[in-house]
Amino acid sequence: MNYTKINNVLGWTCAIIATVTYMLTAERSTSWWDCGEFIASAYKMQVVHQPGAPLFLMIQNIFSNLAGGDVTRIAFWMNVGSGVCSGITILFLFWTITALARKVVTKSIDGEYTSVDLIKIFGSGLVGALAYAFSDTFWFSAVESEVYAMSSLCTAVVFWGILKWENHADEPGADRWLILIAYVMGLSIGVHLLNLLVIPAIALVIYFKRAKTITSKGAIQSFLLGVVVLAVILWGIIQYSVKFAAYFDLFFVNTLGLGFGTGFTFFVVLLVALLAYGIWYSIKKVKPILNIVLISASFIIFGYSSFAMIMIRAKANPTLNNSDPENAFTFLSYLGREQYASEPLFKGPNFDSKITGVEPTYSYRKDKDKYTKIQTGSTYQYDKEVLFPRVYSNRDGHPGYYQDYLRLGEGQSPTFGDNLKFFLNYQIGHMYGRYFLWNFAGRQNDQQGHGTYTEGNWISGIKPIDQMLVGGQDALPDSLNTDPSNNKYFFLPLIIGLIGAFWHFGKRQKDAGVVGLLFFFTGLAIVLYLNQSPLQPRERDYAYAGSFYAFAIWIGLGVFAIADFLGKKMNPKTAASLTTGVCLLAAPVLLAKENWNDHDRSHKLTARDLAKDYLESCAPNAILFTYGDNDTYPLWYVQEVEGVRTDVRVVNLSLLSADWYMAQMQQKVNDADALPINIEKEKFKKGIRDVMYYQDVQVPGHVDLNLVLQIMLSDDPKNKAQLTSGEFENFLPTKNLALAVDRNAVIQNKTVPKEWESSIPDTLAWTYNKNYVTRAELSILSILANNNWKRPIYFAATVPNDNYLGLDKYLVQEGFAYRLMPVQVAKENEGSLVNADAAYTAITKKYSWGNMATSPYLDPESYRMIGLITNSILGSTATQLLEQGKEKEAKEIALLAYEKMPKRVFLMRDALNYTPIINILYSVGETQKAADIVNRNLLFLKQNMAYYHAIAETKTELEYANIQTALRTLGVYKSILSQTKDTKLQQEVEQLENNYKKQFGLE
Repeated sequence: MNYTKINNVLGWTCAIIATVTYMLTAERSTSWWDCGEFIASAYKMQVVHQPGAPLFLMIQNIFSNLAGGDVTRIAFWMNVGSGVCSGITILFLFWTITALARKVVTKSIDGEYTSVDLIKIFGSGLVGALAYAFSDTFWFSAVESEVYAMSSLCTAVVFWGILKWENHADEPGADRWLILIAYVMGLSIGVHLLNLLVIPAIALVIYFKRAKTITSKGAIQSFLLGVVVLAVILWGIIQYSVKFAAYFDLFFVNTLGLGFGTGFTFFVVLLVALLAYGIWYSIKKVKPILNIVLISASFIIFGYSSFAMIMIRAKANPTLNNSDPENAFTFLSYLGREQYASEPLFKGPNFDSKITGVEPTYSYRKDKDKYTKIQTGSTYQYDKEVLFPRVYSNRDGHPGYYQDYLRLGEGQSPTFGDNLKFFLNYQIGHMYGRYFLWNFAGRQNDQQGHGTYTEGNWISGIKPIDQMLVGGQDALPDSLNTDPSNNKYFFLPLIIGLIGAFWHFGKRQKDAGVVGLLFFFTGLAIVLYLNQSPLQPRERDYAYAGSFYAFAIWIGLGVFAIADFLGKKMNPKTAASLTTGVCLLAAPVLLAKENWNDHDRSHKLTARDLAKDYLESCAPNAILFTYGDNDTYPLWYVQEVEGVRTDVRVVNLSLLSADWYMAQMQQKVNDADALPINIEKEKFKKGIRDVMYYQDVQVPGHVDLNLVLQIMLSDDPKNKAQLTSGEFENFLPTKNLALAVDRNAVIQNKTVPKEWESSIPDTLAWTYNKNYVTRAELSILSILANNNWKRPIYFAATVPNDNYLGLDKYLVQEGFAYRLMPVQVAKENEGSLVNADAAYTAITKKYSWGNMATSPYLDPESYRMIGLITNSILGSTATQLLEQGKEKEAKEIALLAYEKMPKRVFLMRDALNYTPIINILYSVGETQKAADIVNRNLLFLKQNMAYYHAIAETKTELEYANIQTALRTLGVYKSILSQTKDTKLQQEVEQLENNYKKQFGLE
């Protein structure tokens, strides 16, 4: 039989099955998180967030052309691009498994494999490759336009390539495979750096093949050499090559007086010349090792050159131009991810350590004709530093989490043992082991877990085991049992993989060691490097896909192991065929069956539709402030790709603290005018007014905003505060701010509804709510001072309150956004005012709801929006309309909520958030629909409270918070029902409330 032909046919069959699956289940538009930014940037060749993914963007741009000019299909075809990359990954995984499996058997005398061996080899490839194809983490990345699918392809090609080299290493010219590997690695830098973690495993393969005598010492040395090569590429090539180029540019510009970029260009030419000379020298002097090293380095750099796209496009000043890396030093900062904080690795503080010293860090800023040295940050010294710091973060509620997790007393400092405990239990157990078991044992649900028993945990589907490890299995609510993301694999893929791993180490220890090294470096080594803090904004399993890829190899080899064992008990051919069939059912088929419904995004449009809703909440030519990824990136997508409401200027407050972003906001984009930030760029360049602190100078009353801005922007030392160092620094002199209101401008620009015009005050007076002013706050204050109500100003409904700068009482809800209005009709502590007419028009005539009611599956980011929609948007608008006597309109919105929102309850707080809608439905006579919602929510509440009671010994703060929410919900329901004739339902609610208060000791 022709081994190569069968290997190719079956490999491509796996790839086609996977690719078709991904195309069928791909999201039809943009997804949440980074996808919106990637799609928009790939479509128009723009610059994404640090450290960039230029090759990914260029390839995705090719896929965008398959849309045939239909802008609504561009996102889908880019998602298909990820699916195709993922499908080809499965192809190379199949070939990798068969390459490893065939090394275990010996060909017959005539050079052919026996039919039994072929069944074992190809059965292994089919089971391992398809198991990974249908695994949770890999499938998730395969159906959206993110870098991880293409990164996985690079990893698969490189690992397959080194096995190909090993197979041909004794042939002339075999080292061309090493050069191919180097080139793919160079290209992968333009996608994601995860691929480089294969290098230590590659070093071992080369050592095992080329060493005359294999020793433990030699293997360790080869491994360490691989780690050194990895470090040289990560820091030497990726970082220091650009750093050298930047400092060459500094010398050429500041010392020689030449133009910007000349030194950078000279360095590139010099580097190419040195590599060319080195290659020529290695050939002339017959130095093969030097030759392969230099050629490989050249191809890595050649692949890395895709990053030229970043600088080229940055110079073109596109709409999305993150960090504006158009010169040597901004490009260096871009590659170094200076926008993001770094975590300590080997030595650092605990979360309660105090700063004892500060050392500034410096870089260079491009000015008119030279680079200027500026302070860009600081490094800190602490009173307490420990080895291997894992509980180091003192921000975002992390200290409290550490204390609860480690059971630390008030004021108790964590020890080295506490750091180690957090590392083992949380970072490895929760943030890696849990993800690993998601993929190969089973998954409880898709709610993000923060160390709780009820959210995001793994299960197997074997009740006694799950009861012992997780608990509460006899009281599982329907919301868990019927959850599409409740996936039970009964440990079967895990067991097959473990059998394969043990068998592999027994049969081919060197090969198993190489796979094991791949498993470690793409799994636990990443855990060590990332040193993740708790309360992550989303699950991070995608970072470990390479580790799951390695385990899938062992799942495949598990078929060989089981067939080997059974072949000694029965006919070998029957054993091989039976094992392949059973393992196909136990791994790929089972995974596909369980995972299909929660990985099928073909009906989901929530990210796109809700992004449109944000924009449609705004009046023409508006300024819309957003804050996070999910209220920004999808908006960028619908504007840049689909051309929706390009008159609205979306301003991300998280980026607005950067000088480059503030400068971009002063430029017109698409149909949106520049923001009225009338501040010269020289006054907010990097290193100038990075942050100004509040110092109370005892100014009486509220001070005019324009005067405060003049003081903060003044270069006169008289208007600055003197520091202990003797330097002068701008500062915020008061928190009590005032802005005169031009009544005629407000009325002329229709800033407030006509019926509120009598409530326009002469002055806005408010208390600024922060102790500092960054460029973000400075920009907002400047807009307020210069806008004179010409352009509507909005904050997205998801922006945290502390970003309102204390203007809360002047914010009026208009759907998905809060509009700044100079009105004084809101009473203190009664919540936001609602412009019910504007919100009603937007809700009933402009909004879409992303198929939320009909989609078979909603992802966590989508169903977390339900509470905001039902309570803050639909509920508050309908309530306001009813209070205004507009019962017909209120009823229309309440019925819309009933029809457009899911008929399933996802979170405990959703039951509470539905209360305004329930109240409206009862008030307008829709008693049956109101009762439907109440009964549905009560069923969810009763079943979950029984579940919490069953896991009483393991309840966490989250469960306690949900119990409190349930009691609050029952209290509100009781109040609503007391105004209706539904006494039976009212009595049920009262009884439940009383029972739960007793049951949980909350009377």
